[in-house]
Amino acid sequence: MIGPNWADFAAEWCAAWNARDVERVLAHFHDDAVFTSPLAAQRVPESGGTVRGKAALRAYWTGGVRAVPDLHFTIEGVFGGVDMVTILYRNQAGIRVAETLRFDGDKVREGHAAYETAV
Repeated sequence: MIGPNWADFAAEWCAAWNARDVERVLAHFHDDAVFTSPLAAQRVPESGGTVRGKAALRAYWTGGVRAVPDLHFTIEGVFGGVDMVTILYRNQAGIRVAETLRFDGDKVREGHAAYETAV
């Protein structure tokens, strides 16, 4: 897998989001990828927080980019595993998010976003 290049992947992933280029982000995902997020549960209630497939991800993320005109991510940490990476970043609202992406080959098979909460 990507292994020692997790930081490079995270930088490209962040640059794609900061360019608001959904197609560039989607290029990293399998056609049948699954993504979970509490934000998906809010924006697409019928999803229950799970978005399945590249077409549904495109619709979800395109809507998100439109809804957040000042979207911007700043990476705070990158944690690499065997076939996964967790990217810790701060979004435009100052909220910390951890996004874990599991790969199958050179593309993401599943992703999971978790938002910082008060403890």
